[in-house]
Amino acid sequence: MALLRTLTHLGSALILSLLAVSANAEQSISDGKYEIHYNAFNSTFVTPEVAQQYNLTRSSVRALVNVTVLKIGDDGSKTPVRAQVRGQAANLLQQAQQLEFQLIDEGQALYYIGSFRFTEEEKQIITLDVQPDANAQPYNIQFEQTFYTN
Repeated sequence: MALLRTLTHLGSALILSLLAVSANAEQSISDGKYEIHYNAFNSTFVTPEVAQQYNLTRSSVRALVNVTVLKIGDDGSKTPVRAQVRGQAANLLQQAQQLEFQLIDEGQALYYIGSFRFTEEEKQIITLDVQPDANAQPYNIQFEQTFYTN
């Protein structure tokens, strides 16, 4: 929740849009060195203005995956850092779509946004490889989510 408070104070359109849809759905992992926040949601939850500003496609059959990486300082402070982010979304028939992430840099916040198509009430298995340190192994994240058209 500290991340949510920090990001809310930044006040940008994208941050507010992403927080509005992710407040209850946020997921994260932490190893004491890095904290990785990730979530997925229907692209129509992003306002048309924000979608246009960041060149995101809004569609009732398109989902967005959002990844943020924070480096944890010795004092417990958290700083957004760049990372190599790769991933895929696969349905239960193992039909996979590679996710191509774009970096959105808002100064005090960094987001990696990828998208994929889905059909009504389709469960997707989302697999992410997040590598904030080029000299270390990536963090492997996997989660499942069912998506619904609006």
